Amino acid sequence: MSLEVIKHEPAGNADAVIIWLHGLGASGNDFVPMTEHIKINNAQIRFLFPHAPQMPVTINQGMVMPAWYDITDMSIDRQIDSQQLRESVAKVHAMIDEQVAQGIDSKRIIIAGFSQGGAVGYEAALTYPKPLAGLMAHSTYFATAGDIEVNEANAQLPILVQHGTQDPVVPEVLGQKACAALKEKGFTVTYQTYPMPHSLCMEQVQDMQKWLNERF
Repeated sequence: MSLEVIKHEPAGNADAVIIWLHGLGASGNDFVPMTEHIKINNAQIRFLFPHAPQMPVTINQGMVMPAWYDITDMSIDRQIDSQQLRESVAKVHAMIDEQVAQGIDSKRIIIAGFSQGGAVGYEAALTYPKPLAGLMAHSTYFATAGDIEVNEANAQLPILVQHGTQDPVVPEVLGQKACAALKEKGFTVTYQTYPMPHSLCMEQVQDMQKWLNERF
């Protein structure tokens, strides 16, 4: 079953795509305002904001909510349902396939993910079988670092990791651990921090825009 998606088209014909994955309990609507802030010189960007499926989440007393996968505990090395995560990844891959089928070069597609969406983003971008333009990981963690099978097509993928130093939900140490794991796998990572909690800030968005301009 495919994901429900909010689509935002550029003024001209789309020649690039950013797929933005929201956090636990949120929706694709969360990042729609980014379409007003992200302006790229050399790209007509189609933004895609999928909604995670509804499922019970163990750490929230089994309450049904939008989630990319179940989280069973909130320890620093939180336990997750890897099978559900990879089922969500398969749906993201299907979205990318659809964009490629519509004529978008895979090298002009970026995956972005916040918090739980970022964990899906890591797996989705690094295992996709065609080269992508990049990955943006916001306030998140590399849930599948221990057993991911990186696809050779994205073994040199540019990665931007951004994290709040005051994040009480996903502590910054998890962003640092993700960075270290990526570097061990041979990736070049841009790591940026901001004095903020589990959120986004304007300075971060400006840094994001600069990084995106370099990718496109």
